Amino acid sequence: MAWRPRLPVLVLCTAIAGGLVGGWALNRAVFGGDDDSDIDSVVLAEPGEYQEPVDGENRAVDGDELPDVALADSDGFEIRTSSLVGQPLVINLWYSTCIPCKRELGEFAEVHRELGDEVRFVGVDPFDSVEVMERFAGDRGVGYELLRDEAGEFISALGVVSFPVTLFIDADGVIIAQTGEIDGDELRARIEEVF
Repeated sequence: MAWRPRLPVLVLCTAIAGGLVGGWALNRAVFGGDDDSDIDSVVLAEPGEYQEPVDGENRAVDGDELPDVALADSDGFEIRTSSLVGQPLVINLWYSTCIPCKRELGEFAEVHRELGDEVRFVGVDPFDSVEVMERFAGDRGVGYELLRDEAGEFISALGVVSFPVTLFIDADGVIIAQTGEIDGDELRARIEEVF
């Protein structure tokens, strides 16, 4: 009978170990287990303010004016989206744990190095802390302006539910095209086509 009290402990240890292994496997399956495991996404909004986006269809905004909302730069200063217009503009909405965002961000950096004198590039991150945003973008060679949509006003005004999103905006502030994930060649072609 001395062995019976140990049985619940053995069952509990087995359940914990199984949960840890299962959680690790699920994380690798969902998030890809890529080399950016050191990056933690930090959502700064209070619970209930807005939810992490889910797969779905973004609202079509072609032909709409760029919504005038407040974003924040890396120092926390307010930047109104209306202040971004005045020349051809490409806005890419992304965040660090978005796998398609990770795939395209380095190519955005490359196209910016080629065309940044002709077209203004701006990255908007609605979920990460400043530190995570800057590290994630910097690791991919991004040298263009990065802003945060701290309260989710920008993504709400645009009806964004799936990331990444790229907007092409003319000098008058009209959204002339939008895309989901896009590679460098497609980005160059779209810039040439719309600007």
